[in-house]
Amino acid sequence: MAFEEEIVIRRLSDPKQRTQAFGEIVSQYSESLYWKIRRMVLSHDDANDVLQNVFLKAWANLDDFQNKSRLSTWLYRIAVNESLDFLRKQRRMSAVSADENPVAASRLMADEYFDGDETQAQLQQAIAGLPDVQRTVFNLRYYDEMPYSEISKLLSTSEGALKASYHLAVKKITEFFKQHD
Repeated sequence: MAFEEEIVIRRLSDPKQRTQAFGEIVSQYSESLYWKIRRMVLSHDDANDVLQNVFLKAWANLDDFQNKSRLSTWLYRIAVNESLDFLRKQRRMSAVSADENPVAASRLMADEYFDGDETQAQLQQAIAGLPDVQRTVFNLRYYDEMPYSEISKLLSTSEGALKASYHLAVKKITEFFKQHD
Protein backbone atom coordinates (compact mmCIF):
# COMPACT_ATOMS: atom_id res chain seq x y z
CA MET A 1 0.00 0.00 0.00
CA ALA A 2 1.51 3.31 -1.07
CA PHE A 3 1.78 6.07 1.51
CA GLU A 4 -0.46 8.92 0.47
CA GLU A 5 -0.05 11.85 2.79
CA GLU A 6 -3.41 13.49 2.03
CA ILE A 7 -5.36 10.32 2.76
CA VAL A 8 -3.46 9.70 5.99
CA ILE A 9 -4.04 13.29 7.11
CA ARG A 10 -7.79 12.90 6.52
CA ARG A 11 -7.77 9.64 8.48
CA LEU A 12 -6.03 11.37 11.39
CA SER A 13 -9.14 13.48 11.94
CA ASP A 14 -11.30 10.34 12.34
CA PRO A 15 -10.97 9.09 15.96
CA LYS A 16 -11.55 5.50 14.83
CA GLN A 17 -8.69 5.60 12.30
CA ARG A 18 -6.31 7.99 14.08
CA THR A 19 -4.09 5.40 15.77
CA GLN A 20 -3.64 3.32 12.63
CA ALA A 21 -3.01 6.41 10.48
CA PHE A 22 -0.39 7.64 12.93
CA GLY A 23 1.24 4.21 12.85
CA GLU A 24 1.59 4.60 9.09
CA ILE A 25 3.22 7.99 9.62
CA VAL A 26 5.68 6.44 12.07
CA SER A 27 6.47 3.66 9.60
CA GLN A 28 6.91 6.09 6.72
CA TYR A 29 9.11 8.66 8.43
CA SER A 30 11.05 6.78 11.14
CA GLU A 31 14.16 6.04 9.10
CA SER A 32 14.55 9.47 7.49
CA LEU A 33 13.91 11.26 10.78
CA TYR A 34 16.33 8.94 12.58
CA TRP A 35 19.16 9.87 10.20
CA LYS A 36 18.43 13.60 10.45
CA ILE A 37 18.54 13.32 14.22
CA ARG A 38 21.56 10.99 14.23
CA ARG A 39 23.66 13.44 12.23
CA MET A 40 22.94 16.05 14.87
CA VAL A 41 23.29 14.06 18.10
CA LEU A 42 25.82 11.47 16.81
CA SER A 43 24.93 8.63 19.19
CA HIS A 44 22.58 5.83 18.09
CA ASP A 45 20.95 5.56 21.51
CA ASP A 46 20.48 9.33 21.79
CA ALA A 47 19.04 9.46 18.27
CA ASN A 48 16.52 6.75 19.17
CA ASP A 49 15.52 8.64 22.32
CA VAL A 50 15.07 11.89 20.42
CA LEU A 51 13.12 10.10 17.67
CA GLN A 52 10.76 8.69 20.26
CA ASN A 53 10.28 12.19 21.68
CA VAL A 54 9.55 13.50 18.16
CA PHE A 55 6.73 11.02 17.65
CA LEU A 56 5.37 11.61 21.16
CA LYS A 57 5.32 15.34 20.51
CA ALA A 58 3.75 14.85 17.07
CA TRP A 59 1.03 12.61 18.53
CA ALA A 60 0.31 15.08 21.33
CA ASN A 61 0.09 17.97 18.86
CA LEU A 62 -1.79 16.35 15.97
CA ASP A 63 -4.71 18.72 16.49
CA ASP A 64 -2.31 21.66 16.01
CA PHE A 65 -1.16 20.45 12.58
CA GLN A 66 -2.86 22.92 10.24
CA ASN A 67 -1.92 21.28 6.94
CA LYS A 68 -0.29 24.55 5.78
CA SER A 69 2.92 22.67 5.10
CA ARG A 70 3.66 19.08 4.23
CA LEU A 71 3.47 16.56 7.03
CA SER A 72 7.14 15.71 6.46
CA THR A 73 8.13 19.37 6.92
CA TRP A 74 6.16 19.53 10.18
CA LEU A 75 7.83 16.34 11.44
CA TYR A 76 11.30 17.53 10.37
CA ARG A 77 10.76 20.79 12.24
CA ILE A 78 9.83 18.85 15.38
CA ALA A 79 12.88 16.60 14.89
CA VAL A 80 15.28 19.53 14.46
CA ASN A 81 13.86 21.33 17.49
CA GLU A 82 13.96 18.19 19.64
CA SER A 83 17.54 17.52 18.54
CA LEU A 84 18.61 21.06 19.37
CA ASP A 85 16.85 20.85 22.75
CA PHE A 86 18.60 17.56 23.46
CA LEU A 87 22.00 19.03 22.59
CA ARG A 88 21.40 22.09 24.79
CA LYS A 89 20.38 19.90 27.74
CA GLN A 90 23.36 17.63 27.16
CA ARG A 91 25.74 20.59 27.19
CA ARG A 92 24.23 22.01 30.36
CA MET A 93 24.51 18.64 32.08
CA SER A 94 28.10 18.02 31.05
CA ALA A 95 29.18 21.69 31.09
CA VAL A 96 31.33 20.87 28.04
CA SER A 97 30.54 22.35 24.65
CA ALA A 98 30.78 20.24 21.51
CA ASP A 99 33.83 22.12 20.24
CA GLU A 100 35.69 21.32 23.48
CA ASN A 101 34.89 17.63 23.13
CA PRO A 102 37.83 16.00 21.31
CA VAL A 103 36.45 12.49 21.73
CA ALA A 104 33.54 12.76 19.29
CA ALA A 105 35.41 10.82 16.60
CA SER A 106 36.52 8.07 18.98
CA ARG A 107 32.97 7.79 20.39
CA LEU A 108 31.66 7.39 16.86
CA MET A 109 34.24 4.77 15.93
CA ALA A 110 33.30 2.80 19.07
CA ASP A 111 29.57 2.96 18.23
CA GLU A 112 28.54 -0.44 16.85
CA TYR A 113 25.98 1.28 14.59
CA PHE A 114 28.52 3.60 12.95
CA ASP A 115 29.64 2.18 9.62
CA GLY A 116 31.98 4.93 8.43
CA ASP A 117 35.75 5.16 8.37
CA GLU A 118 38.19 7.43 10.20
CA THR A 119 37.67 10.29 7.72
CA GLN A 120 33.91 10.11 8.18
CA ALA A 121 34.39 10.12 11.96
CA GLN A 122 36.62 13.20 11.65
CA LEU A 123 33.98 14.91 9.51
CA GLN A 124 31.41 14.16 12.19
CA GLN A 125 33.78 15.54 14.82
CA ALA A 126 34.19 18.73 12.78
CA ILE A 127 30.42 19.02 12.37
CA ALA A 128 29.91 18.40 16.10
CA GLY A 129 32.18 21.37 16.79
CA LEU A 130 29.90 23.74 14.90
CA PRO A 131 27.38 25.95 16.69
CA ASP A 132 23.90 24.39 16.73
CA VAL A 133 22.42 26.48 13.92
CA GLN A 134 25.42 26.03 11.60
CA ARG A 135 25.44 22.29 12.29
CA THR A 136 21.72 22.03 11.54
CA VAL A 137 21.97 24.05 8.32
CA PHE A 138 25.04 22.10 7.20
CA ASN A 139 23.37 18.73 7.82
CA LEU A 140 20.15 19.68 6.04
CA ARG A 141 21.97 21.17 3.05
CA TYR A 142 24.91 18.77 2.70
CA TYR A 143 23.39 15.42 3.63
CA ASP A 144 19.74 15.96 2.74
CA GLU A 145 20.44 18.28 -0.21
CA MET A 146 17.52 20.37 0.99
CA PRO A 147 17.00 23.65 -0.88
CA TYR A 148 17.48 26.84 1.11
CA SER A 149 13.82 27.72 0.54
CA GLU A 150 12.71 24.55 2.34
CA ILE A 151 15.26 24.98 5.15
CA SER A 152 14.00 28.54 5.52
CA LYS A 153 10.47 27.27 6.16
CA LEU A 154 11.73 24.55 8.46
CA LEU A 155 13.85 26.84 10.64
CA SER A 156 11.79 30.03 10.20
CA THR A 157 14.73 32.14 9.06
CA SER A 158 15.79 33.93 5.89
CA GLU A 159 17.56 32.21 3.01
CA GLY A 160 20.37 34.77 3.23
CA ALA A 161 21.04 33.90 6.87
CA LEU A 162 21.02 30.21 5.98
CA LYS A 163 23.50 30.70 3.16
CA ALA A 164 25.79 32.62 5.50
CA SER A 165 25.51 29.88 8.14
CA TYR A 166 26.27 27.18 5.59
CA HIS A 167 29.26 29.11 4.22
CA LEU A 168 30.67 29.60 7.73
CA ALA A 169 30.11 25.92 8.54
CA VAL A 170 32.00 24.81 5.42
CA LYS A 171 34.82 27.21 6.24
CA LYS A 172 35.13 25.88 9.81
CA ILE A 173 35.04 22.26 8.63
CA THR A 174 37.74 23.00 6.05
CA GLU A 175 39.87 24.66 8.75
CA PHE A 176 39.33 21.65 11.02
CA PHE A 177 40.72 19.30 8.36
CA LYS A 178 43.69 21.59 7.67
CA GLN A 179 44.54 21.53 11.40
CA HIS A 180 44.21 17.73 11.58
CA ASP A 181 46.04 16.95 8.37
